[in-house]
Amino acid sequence: MTSQTIESQNAIDPSERQRLDDFLLRYAHTLDDEDVEAWPSFFHEQGLYQITTRANHEAGRPLGIMLCDSRGMMADRMLALRTANVFEPHTHCHMLSPAAYAKVSETQVNARSNFTVIRTMQDGRSELFAVGKYLDEISVAGDEPQFLSRRVVLESSRVDILIVFPI
Repeated sequence: MTSQTIESQNAIDPSERQRLDDFLLRYAHTLDDEDVEAWPSFFHEQGLYQITTRANHEAGRPLGIMLCDSRGMMADRMLALRTANVFEPHTHCHMLSPAAYAKVSETQVNARSNFTVIRTMQDGRSELFAVGKYLDEISVAGDEPQFLSRRVVLESSRVDILIVFPI
């Protein structure tokens, strides 16, 4: 099979691409606006969210910095963030690359995009917080797309201990 044949078999139409682009953008804006209570709604009920390093990902190690394997677990984590965690107030600003999509089936699309997150601390100091890629499995079966899984693969193995918000 030629690469052109593979691309045409995995291609998605422009309206579906726009729907997925909008979904990924809403996700980033939701986090940047600190609407963490809405964050789990982007995932399927049994969705997976993982933050890991590039070294762990490439070695096939399931180790991660954050791992939630259901929407309920994500909601519990966000409740703890609001009620139990103590951290210096800060904000995030996500910069996203365009996503590359591959249609897996009529109900699933996989995506890969790159991100940069800038963190601004309470004193106004801004700094590079995280750089990496998103590896996504997205259900397109319903009215709104939902993540079946979102793997956040960080470029650096030097991780700030202040990862309290999802990336």
